[in-house]
Amino acid sequence: MGRIFVYTAVILFLCAGGPGHAEDVTLGAIKISAPWARATPKGAPVGGGYMTITNTGKMPDRLIAGASPLSSRFEIHEMSMDNGVMKMRPVAGGVEIAAGATVKFEPSGYHLMFVGLKAPFVRGEHVTATLQFEKAGKVNVSFIVEGMGAQTGESSMPHGMQHKP
Repeated sequence: MGRIFVYTAVILFLCAGGPGHAEDVTLGAIKISAPWARATPKGAPVGGGYMTITNTGKMPDRLIAGASPLSSRFEIHEMSMDNGVMKMRPVAGGVEIAAGATVKFEPSGYHLMFVGLKAPFVRGEHVTATLQFEKAGKVNVSFIVEGMGAQTGESSMPHGMQHKP
């Protein structure tokens, strides 16, 4: 009987979602899901942000800019392979989110760069940013900070569940 109580309590705690849960944000036809960032070492000049953007509308939109009180600049970047060499560069003109499409911002593709960090990103804390869409306008997003080597937004998963590779 005691074990059943303990197991039930643990399951309820995990399903409740802890303080590390990132909230989805909707702005018109644009839905931003599972926003997360990587922790940074003290003194690091840049940090990365990731999320999934879905356009449920009938017209394309474009993520064109952003800003954060935690950095002096905010840039949209793309990571790609060119003849076996990984390259990272700013995306001129932003990223289009076609009507009915989903675009993932992840470490090996599109991502956000917080440039000129004013303080390190600390695991478990939140990083705030305002994203600017060409048609939908501006929206505030809170990114949960994961570990330095994180490849996914583990704490961002529904109900606080942890993803283990």
